[in-house]
Order: sequence, then structure tokens, then C-alpha cells
Amino acid sequence: MSLSINHWAQQLEHWMTSAALPLWMEQGFDRASGSAHERLTPEGLPDTGCPKRVRVQARQMFVLACASRRGWVAGAEGIVADLDRFVTRYAQHPSAPQVYVHVLNSENAIHDPRQDLYDLAFFLLASAWRFRAFNDSAALRKAEALIQHLDVYIKGPRGGWLEGDYSSDIRRQNPHMHLLEAFIALYDATNDGRWLARAGEVFALFENCFYDSKNGVLLEYFHHDWRPLSDDEGQEVEPGHMLEWVWLLHQYSQRSGAPVGRYTNTLYQRALKLGTEPGTGLLYDAVSIQGNVLKASKRCWPLTELIKASLCQANSGDREAEAHAARGIQLLFKYYFDDNVPGLYIDQLDAENRVANNLAPASTLYHLMVATTEAADYAAATKLKMRAEYEAVSG
Repeated sequence: MSLSINHWAQQLEHWMTSAALPLWMEQGFDRASGSAHERLTPEGLPDTGCPKRVRVQARQMFVLACASRRGWVAGAEGIVADLDRFVTRYAQHPSAPQVYVHVLNSENAIHDPRQDLYDLAFFLLASAWRFRAFNDSAALRKAEALIQHLDVYIKGPRGGWLEGDYSSDIRRQNPHMHLLEAFIALYDATNDGRWLARAGEVFALFENCFYDSKNGVLLEYFHHDWRPLSDDEGQEVEPGHMLEWVWLLHQYSQRSGAPVGRYTNTLYQRALKLGTEPGTGLLYDAVSIQGNVLKASKRCWPLTELIKASLCQANSGDREAEAHAARGIQLLFKYYFDDNVPGLYIDQLDAENRVANNLAPASTLYHLMVATTEAADYAAATKLKMRAEYEAVSG
């Protein structure tokens, strides 16, 4: 293992455990209502006047459960229980108590009552981790009720699910990607093969619809019958999502035995080639299938997916990938982490790499948490391997 990835993995873990988690534990939750704040201001204080996306409540459940299981925070179980009570009280859908509405206003009244597939995928993920971290069997019962609701009311034609309980001109791969993540997490939590089979449904969609084998890219937008939108209709390629799929495909393969190398290797290399800004190494928000830059802005979260994908590729024998992971962590510190408020970050840079959005969305902490755990685990595993090799030689 290079000193670079060891150093930067340690830096990222230290930032998460000593700065980010303490900041969010102190400022990221409204203890009076039991909710998670939507975002923090540049001063590191909660923005209490904005609407609340209900998915943020689920993502913060995941963050706290994951951090608690690793021993990185104390008192998380009580906060997660408060979050669950909050969404039950304020965000349950009026006509379907198994699921939740899309957005609350700043006073916790329903602002947008839609049932959104992307949101609900994160409640499945949160349920899995609540069970893993706190042995919360009620969370699993909620996951079962939620997936039954999705299958009955939101299941779509020709596989997959609709965008939600509302009319939409398109279908997207993105909610299905997060369903795959949630199904894998539920399988890990329960060892129940039904969840792995559900993951297989999404993998089949990836193989048959989402993956463009001709161009080696992940497509984002589709008609209702899963025909891809054309460039003129608004088709995009997001390098961050391509890298996120690399990580997820590795996770699925480890559990199912499905061969994924022909997808992961291509997606990884194409994401780097099409999506990397020359000179900085930052990732564009969106490019065309041909690689033309469509959105030269740069969100924070794609770098977390670069880290995760690179570590998976390194484990699969890509000798250069480890350096890409280290570079991704370095870029987070250089461009996105706040020097004035420890643990704070910015969301987005513009085309000239100036700060475009200096607010810190709570939802981004989910991305940063997963990248941190992957980097910490990679460093720890490689250290053990090196120690075993040394002992074998010296013994």
C-alpha cells in the first residue's frame, strides 16, 4: 500500500470522527421536534427556514447507525429513534402509512405529498442499518411493508418501478441504483436471500437498460418502456453515477458471484476519461455520451464515488486505482472541506471552480460517510495483509 492512500485514509477518518460527526451531532438535529435539519449555513449553524426533504431524515438515520456501529459516536440510537418518531408523526403519507411524503415545510407541515421512489429507497437503506446497529426489528417490519407498497402501487412496466405515485415523462436509473444499494444492505443485515434476489432484479435492469455497451457509459433517462432518451431529448451521463455503479456492482458481485468485471472496468475508465477536468482532477456534474461537457459545475459527492470505486478497482488488481482514491480524498480537502468551521463542507463549485453553493446539505454526509468507511476498511485490510506477508517471510 502506498503511503499516500494510508495517509489520506487516516486524514479522512480523522476528519469524519473528530470534526464532521461532532459538528452534525451538535448542530444537525432539532432536538425539540426530533428532526434532522436540511442543511447548515457557512457559519455551521442550522438553516431553520427552509423546507425539509424527507429523504434527509432517512439518510441521517443511516449516517448515525453506521457511525454508531463503528463506535464513532455515542447516543446515536436515541436520535435515530427520534427521527423515526418525527417521520411517523409528520411525514407519513395521509393515504398510505407504509410510506412517506416528499417534502415538509419549515413548520413540519406537508409541503409536497408525493410518494417518491428515490426517497423511499433511503428508508429501506436506513431500516437495514437500524437493524444492524441497534437490532431494531421494527425497522425490518417497516422495510417489508414499504417494499410491498412499492410492488403493488409503484411497480412499473417492463421491470423496475415508476418515479413515484405521480405522473412523470421519464424514468430514471438513479432511484433504482439506490434500491440496489438498499437491497444489498438488507441482505447483509438479515442474510435473507429474498433481498439478494431483489438486488438481482435491479442488476438485470442495469445489464439490459441502463448500461450503454456501445459507448461504455451509464444512461440516466428513459421513456416509460425503458427506451433511452436521445441527446436532443435531454440524455446525460453523470461521471459520479458511473463510479457509484462501479462500487455497487462490486458489492453485488461479492454477494451473488455474478461476474461484473466487463462492466466495472469500462465504467471506471470511461468515467475518468469523460468526466475529469484537466488540470484539477475534479469531476464534472454531467457530460454527453460523446464526452462533451454539459454541466461544468462540480458537486462534492462525485469525489466520494471516485474514492469508493477506485478502492474496489484497486482490490481487483488495478494498480493505478489506489492513487486515484488518494487523490480523490486530497481534492475533498482542497476544494470542499471548510477550513474555518471544522467538519463543514461546501456543496458545489461552478465551471471556474469558484464556490457556487456554500451551504452544507445534510444529505451529502451520507456520501462522505460511506467513502470514509470504505477508505478506513481498505487501509486496515491492507495493513493486515502486509503484516501477514512480513510475518510469513520473517517466520
